Amino acid sequence: MDIKIVDVARLANVSPTTVSRVLNNNPIVKPKTRDAVLKVIEELKYVPHAAAKNLRQQKTMTIGVIVSDIKVSYNTDIVKGIQTKAYAQKYKVVICDTQNDLDIEREYLRLLMDRSVDGIILVASLLPEQEIVDLAERGFAVGIIGRRIDRANVLNVHTDNVSAAKEAVEHLIGQGHRDIVFLSGYANAKDSYDRLEGYIKALGMHSIPFRPELVENGNFNETGGYEAFARLKEKGLTFSAVFSANDEMALGVYEYCNEKKIGIPGEVAIVGVDNDRVSKYLTPSLSTIDQPKYDMGFLLAEKLIRSMNGEAEVPRVSVLNSRLIVRQSSTTYSR
Repeated sequence: MDIKIVDVARLANVSPTTVSRVLNNNPIVKPKTRDAVLKVIEELKYVPHAAAKNLRQQKTMTIGVIVSDIKVSYNTDIVKGIQTKAYAQKYKVVICDTQNDLDIEREYLRLLMDRSVDGIILVASLLPEQEIVDLAERGFAVGIIGRRIDRANVLNVHTDNVSAAKEAVEHLIGQGHRDIVFLSGYANAKDSYDRLEGYIKALGMHSIPFRPELVENGNFNETGGYEAFARLKEKGLTFSAVFSANDEMALGVYEYCNEKKIGIPGEVAIVGVDNDRVSKYLTPSLSTIDQPKYDMGFLLAEKLIRSMNGEAEVPRVSVLNSRLIVRQSSTTYSR
């Protein structure tokens, strides 16, 4: 039987790149990982060919991108940035859409590892932090967008979601609002937690009590936003403004308000996040936090490729600026 480097990698639960590094005595490999790889090499009686020992020749020139929902324009714009940089460097991109299912995300991750992609990018991942850290510690080149992980060699690109949310809510408070709804995304999404934290901080800075009943889960999509807002109205809660954790859910609020003849911003003001392409064309135009989505994808792909090429000085964490764009949906409120 012809034993290949991918067979060693699979049994050692590491990437082919890590096996190559062990064969080349690369000091970047942790002793525990090195010992595990050498043990498998001995068990399989693996004899590396000269080409197999060459890290560069082992490249598949493929990057796997696991994305939570490709229909969401936030994710689409990020993926476009990744593709632009990857294609310019002659890399292929394999896109895996998990449909916001953690089990599917794990299945895709195993598939990409088995296919020996050179690197993996996670966009709006639902994976627990430890699983991502474990992946990096096994030698896989890993990048993540939308949340910060300060462990292992995980590459990060994100914006400051706490500060962005605080700015959005403070804008609404400045317009005279005190009863402000927060439409959150997926319950286990880190950016939802961060935006909730910013929302609560802004309220506290202005001595406005936090009302948990004004927080509703809209699952980051238009239908979820519509249904979340409908639940709030059905409960008979009093509020005059909505901070939506993304623009897609804000679209659902617009739809509900149009159906029920609720005036925006006269009866309810709205601020979203992401600055989706349609936001400025809505009537009224949607105030939103602009995220540099394309740039986030482009930068992470650049960092990942540099890391895969063996560059030692690649910045692990990059924080890009977001900004509040004030449009018609959040102004001219009458007390």
